[in-house]
Amino acid sequence: MSAAFRKAAKARQRPHRERAQPAARTKLGLLEKKKDYRLRAHDYHKKQNALRALQKKALDKNPDEFYFKMIRAEVKDGVHVIKQPKDEVTQEQVKLMRTQDIKYVEMKRVAEAKKIERLKAELHLLDAAGSGPGRHLFFVDTEREVQEFDIATRLDTVPELVDRVYNRPTIATLQRETVKGPTDPAHLKKLAQQRKNQYDLLRQRIEREKAMFVITQKIQTRKDLLDKTHKVKVKKETTTGPAIYKFKFQRKR
Repeated sequence: MSAAFRKAAKARQRPHRERAQPAARTKLGLLEKKKDYRLRAHDYHKKQNALRALQKKALDKNPDEFYFKMIRAEVKDGVHVIKQPKDEVTQEQVKLMRTQDIKYVEMKRVAEAKKIERLKAELHLLDAAGSGPGRHLFFVDTEREVQEFDIATRLDTVPELVDRVYNRPTIATLQRETVKGPTDPAHLKKLAQQRKNQYDLLRQRIEREKAMFVITQKIQTRKDLLDKTHKVKVKKETTTGPAIYKFKFQRKR
């Protein structure tokens, strides 16, 4: 091949360039975006060096070495999970713990019951929480008395105080004394809201005390089930009561 031909062939050669990467693949990283062989080569050698280092570390490892994670860990779905040791307890210890739980819940229930009684003592002049509007029944003899019935006259008070269910003095009392307590409508509305809040708090405490009583029954039932006696479930456990079991009768000495 003549020198002129080689020179002409070299002139026709074009420098090699990487094909441009589509924009949809730019999210795959630098190597996929650039398509540069130097970056790919550098990444490949870096991974190979890491693998060689791990192989050397495995070869240098003492075969007699032991640590507890060797027996406490396992692989689940490619993830190392450490096994949690199970607590070894006896039946007597379980019964004791259940007894302590019952005593704690019962203590909290008794404290809640005392708070309920204290609230009821503060609100004993008002209607019961959760009840409907109070009713005051009057008995008459004839139909004419029903048509001519006047509640203010029957209660012997002024019409302005008829709607009161408490602190409702008679006309004779009003002639001797003035009306005790607030009479301003805004103040009365504020007091009514305070009474409503107190009743809401009382209702919440009553519900909490009932829930604690149910919890105590459920814990006691689970404690009774620890006995190795034949039993049959009569009723399933619900949110308002424990499960009911029928135990085999055993005569005790």
